[in-house]
Amino acid sequence: MNKDGGIPCSNLQANFKCGIHKDLREQGFKGCTVFECFGAGQKVSQHTFNDVSWKKNPEQAKKMYDIFPIVQQLHEMLFYLKQALSLEATRPIHEELRLAFEETEHLSNLDVESLLHIHIPLHRTTVNDLLIQTSELVWMASGLKGKRKNHQRANFIGTKLKNANLAGANLRGACFIAADLQNANLRMADFIGADLRDTNLRGADLTGSIFLTQVQVNAAKGNVQTKLPSSLVRPSHWK
Repeated sequence: MNKDGGIPCSNLQANFKCGIHKDLREQGFKGCTVFECFGAGQKVSQHTFNDVSWKKNPEQAKKMYDIFPIVQQLHEMLFYLKQALSLEATRPIHEELRLAFEETEHLSNLDVESLLHIHIPLHRTTVNDLLIQTSELVWMASGLKGKRKNHQRANFIGTKLKNANLAGANLRGACFIAADLQNANLRMADFIGADLRDTNLRGADLTGSIFLTQVQVNAAKGNVQTKLPSSLVRPSHWK
């Protein structure tokens, strides 16, 4: 179903809930089931705009729509920074990570006009530098042998990678749409920004992988043999 940005979905109910939430996949709305705002929607509606409803105050709607992607990006950075701070391997840069987290959180709490003037690409570059350092520190602490595989932004669409050994690999921004990673070794791999839509992860081992989100996992295909990081849950549609 196509619609312009800023136009409410036809399945949106008066209470702001989705009318077909439990049947989204069955009705062809798989994209909705793998969307993640990292809490930005709640932040914008409840904090930035103090519970002002775009329905009752349509004059505010345009600003809310403009603010949302800014806060979404900030919250995504907070998600990755929080994970980086939780890792023992990143102790050498914990102070830098903490300061970046606090600055990002501060930016996300700014007022409407201030948010609109944030230079997101510049801030993202600063955060990304720390996340790259995190990835390297995790690799060095992993104990894995050999040269680290670098598949950053690689195109693996539909590629047969069954039983592949990608342990500790840099998979940042790699595209695995409909790729076959069945029984692959993906332990300690860096998945930040990787596209796992319809990726076959049945039997794959993703233990200890970093910057992997629940949304990425939800977009893939797995089974009871798929091993995930402890922070993630097995999607209900996996068979």
